[in-house]
Amino acid sequence: MSELTLLLIRLAFLAALWFFVIAAVGVIRTDLFGPRTAPAPPRKPAKAAKPPSRPKKGDPRQLIVTGGPLQGTIINLSETPITIGRANDATLVLSDDYASSRHARLFPQDGQWIVEDLGSTNGTYLERSKVTRPTPVPLGVPIRIGKTVIELRK
Repeated sequence: MSELTLLLIRLAFLAALWFFVIAAVGVIRTDLFGPRTAPAPPRKPAKAAKPPSRPKKGDPRQLIVTGGPLQGTIINLSETPITIGRANDATLVLSDDYASSRHARLFPQDGQWIVEDLGSTNGTYLERSKVTRPTPVPLGVPIRIGKTVIELRK
C-alpha cells in the first residue's frame, strides 16, 4: 500500500473514533441533565386561582411503592406533580441503575392522574405496556421504572 492510502485510512479511523467519543459524551450528558427542550412560550396571567379541591371518593390519595428497594414508601397525592428518578431534587428518588436522573412524572389533569416518560433510557411501563406518551393511570395498576414498581391507591 502506498503512504497516501495508509495516511487516509489512519485519518478515517481517527475521525470515526472522535465521532464515537462525542456521541458517548452526548448520551452521558442527556442522562445526567435531561434532554434539551425548546423554551416555553410566555404564559398568559391566570384570571383567578382555583382553591385546592378535595379528593372525591374513589380518587387516588396515595402513591405507594409496591416493589423494589423502596418498597413500602408512601407519598400522599396533592395537586403538585410527582417527579421520579435518580436526581436528588426528584419527589421519589430512586437508587436504581435502570432509572434515569429525570425518568418520569405523574401529574393530575382533568380529574385523573397521568404518567409521562421524560425521555428515559430504559422506559417507563404501565402494567406491561411501554409509556410513549402521557397516559392516564387507573387505580391499582402497576407502573414499573427499572426495579421499582409503584401504584396509585385510595
